[in-house]
Amino acid sequence: MKAFLLAAGRGTRLRPLTNTVPKCLLPIRGTPLLAIWLELCAQAGIDSVLINVHAHANAVKQFLGSRRLPVSIEIVEEDELLGSAGTIAANRSWITGEPNFFILYGDVLTNADLKSLQCYHDHNHEVATLGLYRVSDPSRCGVVTLNEAGIITNFEEKPAMPVSNLVFSGIMIARNEFMNWLPNAVPADIGYHVLPQLTGRIAGYELRDYVKDIGTVQTYEEVQQNWPGLQQEQRC
Repeated sequence: MKAFLLAAGRGTRLRPLTNTVPKCLLPIRGTPLLAIWLELCAQAGIDSVLINVHAHANAVKQFLGSRRLPVSIEIVEEDELLGSAGTIAANRSWITGEPNFFILYGDVLTNADLKSLQCYHDHNHEVATLGLYRVSDPSRCGVVTLNEAGIITNFEEKPAMPVSNLVFSGIMIARNEFMNWLPNAVPADIGYHVLPQLTGRIAGYELRDYVKDIGTVQTYEEVQQNWPGLQQEQRC
């Protein structure tokens, strides 16, 4: 199983923390966020991860080159940011022959059971399955509406008037046909340019695990206090 781990963001809302350190290397109780992600991937049976880098790219490369990693790594440096959808489109050849693949947002801290998400996806026939969770301020997120069958019937990125507090976690698994829905223009964003076009064709799976978007200094400080660590086992 392969996964795109999107880690090229500048982390502007996390300044001054990200003035000299890339967002993905910010430590969570002493462990870099990227290291947590790679261990989580390994636990879920993901054996190959493509990481895109941009801000402080050399620091990420040095970090990955200095450690014994639990998964195989492909590093792609973007001179100009392509956006989440643009990165997937630019590296479509990397998943040739893969029936399914994960897309993971590297600025999310989670111990989510990715294996359970994959099993749920395997039993439906949708283009993709999004990991969902509930937040207190959905206006900053991709808000979804689900029908009784678990199909996402509406997706709106950062709405002024959210219809629910159920939102996209930045964790998803997709079938190869997802690539057909990616725009040609860059930069392109999954939340703005892809998922709204796929409503009715994507499923939602509510995660019951720890999920935090580390987007601000305040959130970063909060997770230092309440991060429970990775779970010991993932299974269907």
